[in-house]
Amino acid sequence: MGKPQRAMGGRGPESGSKGSGGSNLHEGRETLLLAEAQVLLAEKRTSLSAVRTGIAVVALPLSIVSVLIATSKLYAWSEVEHLIWPVLLACALLFVLGTYLIVRALLRIRRFDRKLTRLSRDNSTLSGLVD
Repeated sequence: MGKPQRAMGGRGPESGSKGSGGSNLHEGRETLLLAEAQVLLAEKRTSLSAVRTGIAVVALPLSIVSVLIATSKLYAWSEVEHLIWPVLLACALLFVLGTYLIVRALLRIRRFDRKLTRLSRDNSTLSGLVD
């Protein structure tokens, strides 16, 4: 009776069905690690876009101030002081917001890189893909 079971794919008691379960467990763990790496890489990509947005937000007030300086000969400071202070305050707030976005995104990128390094150190397949 042992021979027909082997002919049916080797899933009989003598063929060691325990080993195939362990292989499925290993494949499941491998799939889970790859999925976790994909999520971390997606989060890193999102943080990189936040850096890009932060740079744009920082560049806007710098551009506005540059235009104000370049056109300063066309107006008297005392006549437009009540308009320039709110503009400069808005520029300062935009600069702080952009700096915050950049710093926060860079810290998150470092955290994701550490997690990816830890994952790739534990898994040889992942280390070949991520490095």
